[in-house]
Amino acid sequence: MELRTLRYFVAVAEELHFGRAATRLHMSQPPLSRAIKQLEAEVGALLFARSATGVTLTPVGTVLLGEARALLDHADRVRVRVSAAAGVATVTVGILGDGTDPGVARLAAAYRRHHPGIDIHIRDTDLTDPTCGLHAGLVDVALTRAPFDETALTVRVLRTDPVGVVLRADDPLARSARLRLAELRDRRWFQFPQGTDPVWQSYWNGGRPREGPVVRAVQECLQAVLWNGTVGLAPLGHDLPAEFTVVPLIDMAPSPVVAVCNEGGTNPLIRSFIEIAAAAYHPSTGNGAAATRGPESGAAAGPSQ
Repeated sequence: MELRTLRYFVAVAEELHFGRAATRLHMSQPPLSRAIKQLEAEVGALLFARSATGVTLTPVGTVLLGEARALLDHADRVRVRVSAAAGVATVTVGILGDGTDPGVARLAAAYRRHHPGIDIHIRDTDLTDPTCGLHAGLVDVALTRAPFDETALTVRVLRTDPVGVVLRADDPLARSARLRLAELRDRRWFQFPQGTDPVWQSYWNGGRPREGPVVRAVQECLQAVLWNGTVGLAPLGHDLPAEFTVVPLIDMAPSPVVAVCNEGGTNPLIRSFIEIAAAAYHPSTGNGAAATRGPESGAAAGPSQ
């Protein structure tokens, strides 16, 4: 199995949609479909159950997804260590969230202008690791969302986004102009896998323990809403299919978009990345200058209830 094909498989498994996976991979859908069919031939079993409404993982696909994620993480770790040993001028950036954010596009253009000879590697991560592999040494810097455990990290706040609750369009609460967290106390919420940063989990659970299905990716969250009426939080301003509604929460702390690196790092390329990120995001915020904080300032607090 080629690593590239496994990356294709993971994208389809997380999106549960060939079209969205192709967009995420910056490729057209036909070659992606052919690659998955070839992988199924190599495995000797179907990895996805296909229907008119979409695709779902088969039991074999579920097993392969866990193994593929572990293998790809290991491959990323090998590449990072070999590049460091060889002294190659690269920066590995972990990204969590919406890659279509205009701040990302401005940052990419500005960084290319300032450092045209630098090779940039992007590591797209799921919702279970808010540091995008930073603690594990898989990336040099991360574009992500706070709050999370900031121990031994330096965090630059780039923007803050208001947060709402994601509901099915036919949910009785979907007609509300705004909601409070207390109105959702009896609902099932998204949960992240065991071992996920507790500060991160607490924020996306509205600051209190909840019960609900375990998810790893945005598409898994949306499917949980669609099939089970689960509720969860999301930043406002993101386009969602017509089946969903996001209602603003008036007592939920906003979600900070942040650039993060390891504390005490001396790599000038990483320091430059964070400074350029602050400038690239600032024009669209209207929230004042970006702020830097180290571990002594603590993580952003969840909302009180």
